[in-house]
Amino acid sequence: MRSVILLLSGLLCWAPGAAHAQTREVRVLTTAACRTLLAAADAEAQRNNWRVTIAIVDAAGDLLCQQRHDEAAGNTADFAHGKARTAARYRRPTRSMDSTIANGRPHLLAITGILPIEGGLPIQLDGAVIGGIGVSGATAAQDAQVARAGLTALVR
Repeated sequence: MRSVILLLSGLLCWAPGAAHAQTREVRVLTTAACRTLLAAADAEAQRNNWRVTIAIVDAAGDLLCQQRHDEAAGNTADFAHGKARTAARYRRPTRSMDSTIANGRPHLLAITGILPIEGGLPIQLDGAVIGGIGVSGATAAQDAQVARAGLTALVR
C-alpha cells in the first residue's frame, strides 16, 4: 500500500512541460565579480590600516569567498559571514536591522541566523539581490565603509 501511495504522489508532482513553464533566469555572482569586490574592499581596509575579514555570499547566504587579514581576530570570520548572509537573505543592509532593534523592536533577535550589526550590504543587480558582502574587524561604521567600497567597484 505504501509504495502505491508514493507512486501516486510522484505522479501528481510530474507534469509534461511543467518544468519549462516554471523556469526563470537567475543572475549569480561570478568568481571574477567576487575578486573585484574583495580587491576593492581590501584596498579600502588597507588604506585605513583596518584589520578585517571580508565575506561574500550568494543570494541564499552561502559563502562564495572570504579573506581575513593576518592580524584580524578569528571571530571576525564568523561575524563577516553572518553579516553578509543576513544582508543577502533579508535583502537589506544589516544597519537597518540594527536600527529597528534599537528603536524598540527586539523581536528580530529571535530569528535564527540573523546578525543585525552594521557592516553587511546586499549586492544587487537590476533590482534583484544576488548576494551579500559582510565585513568585520573594525568599528561597525568602518566595516560598512569597507563593504561599500567593494560594492562601488562592482558597479563601475
